[in-house]
Amino acid sequence: MSIISLMKVDKQYETKYTKTNALKGIDLDIEKNEMVAITGPSGCGKSTLLNIIGLIDKSTRGSYFFQGKDTSNIKDKEAAVIRNEKIGFIYQYFALIKEFNVIENVMLPFNVRSMTRKQKKEKAKIYLSEVGLSDISKKHPYELSGGQQQRVAISRALAQETDVLLADEPTGNLDQDTGKDIMNLLVNINKNGKTVIVVTHDENVVAYCKRRIAMKDGHIISDTRI
Repeated sequence: MSIISLMKVDKQYETKYTKTNALKGIDLDIEKNEMVAITGPSGCGKSTLLNIIGLIDKSTRGSYFFQGKDTSNIKDKEAAVIRNEKIGFIYQYFALIKEFNVIENVMLPFNVRSMTRKQKKEKAKIYLSEVGLSDISKKHPYELSGGQQQRVAISRALAQETDVLLADEPTGNLDQDTGKDIMNLLVNINKNGKTVIVVTHDENVVAYCKRRIAMKDGHIISDTRI
């Protein structure tokens, strides 16, 4: 069974004067443990598709099944529970809380669990170790390089202990060498059992993925296993 399944999904954004069709009849199945790149030019709908997969946004029409559950008409509160428990996010701009130090940022997913602060801290140290940042746990985001900030963001996403990891332009603010390090990290995460979906316009990033979904004008125009 597919872990993610979209059928005839449309997404429209309306204002008083305009209507934009961001997604048009999307059919997509993603299996457990796949590493997928969603690619295409700016405005093609790839980030909109990722937001629907991540239950941040809802489709206008069509069906979306996540791990066999129909999410098309679920309430916002239920969607939030699924996001917290099943879907990790990595963003281009890192989305770290500047007032928190590194380990406090990684501890954030534990705030919805019944854990002591000591337990949260010890567990966060494990995930910081996985991304090679054990020695900077007390630093703040403004003291870190872009690559280090993205590693902290990945560590925080791992701390959610989810089945699926969604990354929106994860190397977009990084130099090429640092971007390679981040992608190698995501490859290892995928090898360890997570489904990883990366939105990117960078062909260098696509090369790390086992499957490429190309989009244009709200449509999937090709779907290739590499």
